[in-house]
Amino acid sequence: MLIFILKRVAGMIPAMFAISILAFTVIQLPPGDYVSTYAAQIAQTGEAVDSAVLANLRERYGLGENVAVQYFKWIGGIARGDFGQSFEWNQPVTELVWGRMGMTALISFLTLITMWAVSLPIGIISAVRQYSVIDYLTTTFAFLATAVPEFLVAIVLLYISTMWFGVSVGGLFSPAFENAPFSLAKVLDFLQHAWIPILVIGLGSTAALTRIMRANLLDELHKPYVEAARAKGLPEGRLVLTYPVRVALNPFISTIGWVLPALISGELIVSTVLNLPTAGPLLLQALKSQDMYLAGAFILLTGGLVLIGTLISDILLAISDPRIRLS
Repeated sequence: MLIFILKRVAGMIPAMFAISILAFTVIQLPPGDYVSTYAAQIAQTGEAVDSAVLANLRERYGLGENVAVQYFKWIGGIARGDFGQSFEWNQPVTELVWGRMGMTALISFLTLITMWAVSLPIGIISAVRQYSVIDYLTTTFAFLATAVPEFLVAIVLLYISTMWFGVSVGGLFSPAFENAPFSLAKVLDFLQHAWIPILVIGLGSTAALTRIMRANLLDELHKPYVEAARAKGLPEGRLVLTYPVRVALNPFISTIGWVLPALISGELIVSTVLNLPTAGPLLLQALKSQDMYLAGAFILLTGGLVLIGTLISDILLAISDPRIRLS
């Protein structure tokens, strides 16, 4: 098992290098740079733009150098733990990124756990009771949850919580707990605010996972080994959970590789609507202002989270099915 994990981790290194090239290419694609965007903003206010100041800014941030030189300076700094300086915030990128990425990872993890806790039992019940009322209700929910945009659900839930219950749930903490030290009261306040983003971000993926689990289990329930176990007199509940569910879990587990990036991309829109202190709004602002080091750091770390999700998926698959370790 250790050799299996080491092989997967070794495969992540070239993938991370490729992601870094892609991230740097993406932030270089828009015409101009941060200095030209900054100059345009000053010109819109009616003030004079000093060309000497702009030249000094380009020299300070190395924006006048070759793109390849800029990339190797950037990736070399990251290798030393230095993600560069944010142009707009005039702060080290590391200080801006870690708090936001920490919240993004926490929300994504809680959403993933909630999705599994809901979709797994519902998918099993829907498959075991095929064409029942529960199955039809589950199918209807899955189609509706997949079709409705996440930001619309967020707006509706905000309206309901504010107008019906008088509770404002924008952000992840109440103003009194925003900068308060860690405590049980702060955790409870976080949970009071976090349920809406968790519900909104995970809604579509929960519906998709429910359908995947139902389809996988239906494929297994009528196979000969299940009929043989049933003929031996095994109780139906024990039979289903011991054999077909375990086999049906493999494709379900492998979805972590695409569920995690889907959660992160969905978080960007929802966090903007709900005013969450996560990576989404800051990444959007960095892309708009062409703050290349800040945007590049977020894209790179998001790619890293995708690779971590894939690694977790591989490890869980190897635990669930030992044959995978040998392949």
